[in-house]
Amino acid sequence: MKQFISPRVPDMTLIPLPSFLFEPLVRAALAEDLGRAGDLTTDAIVPRDLTAKTVLVARQPGVVAGLDVAGAAFRLMDPEVKVVVDKPDGSKVAAGAIIASVSGRAHALLTAERVALNFLCHLSGIATVTAGIVEAVKEHKAQIVCTRKTTPGLRTLEKYAVRAGGGGNHRFGLDDAVLIKDNHIAIAGGIRPALERARAGVGHMVKIELEVDTLAQLEEALALGVDAVLLDNMSPDELRIAVSMVKGRALTEASGRVTAATAPAIAASGVDLISIGWLTHSAPTLDIGLDYATEEETPFAEA
Repeated sequence: MKQFISPRVPDMTLIPLPSFLFEPLVRAALAEDLGRAGDLTTDAIVPRDLTAKTVLVARQPGVVAGLDVAGAAFRLMDPEVKVVVDKPDGSKVAAGAIIASVSGRAHALLTAERVALNFLCHLSGIATVTAGIVEAVKEHKAQIVCTRKTTPGLRTLEKYAVRAGGGGNHRFGLDDAVLIKDNHIAIAGGIRPALERARAGVGHMVKIELEVDTLAQLEEALALGVDAVLLDNMSPDELRIAVSMVKGRALTEASGRVTAATAPAIAASGVDLISIGWLTHSAPTLDIGLDYATEEETPFAEA
């Protein structure tokens, strides 16, 4: 059988998302916030031609993700808003660090503030927890990857945030690859019929991964041939045995109850991938604020 190489690669530049992938999401969020009558508070208090200078400030240490999305919220309210980035996506920041400067019509800045921060804080939270797990396993070859356990509608952004934190992505959707899980096996009547039907039903470019709960299932899967095996809820000792059984014939992915505390032992087993659903579905937000700044504090260009 062919040998598989671990997917871990040297650090690469984070590639920004094309704006058309997130602008509809930002538009929808602004429409939800503005409702039927717009921003009653700002409309009543702030003159339309008044300009302001503000900064996005980290209230706690973490990793930044989502600046383009936040910038889109401001610019959709006023295309002339200027955003000057100090700490680009993927940057580690300390508490109190200025992430970016935002200047323009005060009306636009105040109206878009919450939508911009909702995206920025959420995505930065995902990048931050991802970076923590990546740091925990840095002595091993295992790559940290997310799953399809994402907020409906935000998958593209959340998976981008994982990449900003130094992690990788599993499937983006059901159409990426075949992943045969325990329920598929049960309904198909076993591992062999499930694999045979999968091979017959997809093209030659589609990879097939099989979830196994036991070493006996793994042995059967290896005999039949798969591209990758998902080793579900196995102990580090079981994972070490599984990796020795696979002998490079398939990619090995560990999954189930992974935390920053347990990840090093899991990675030490020699698996290629460690998949973690809570990176996207349960990451706490990173506290970031938008603060008014005087010209002396931040030398903005004129809005």
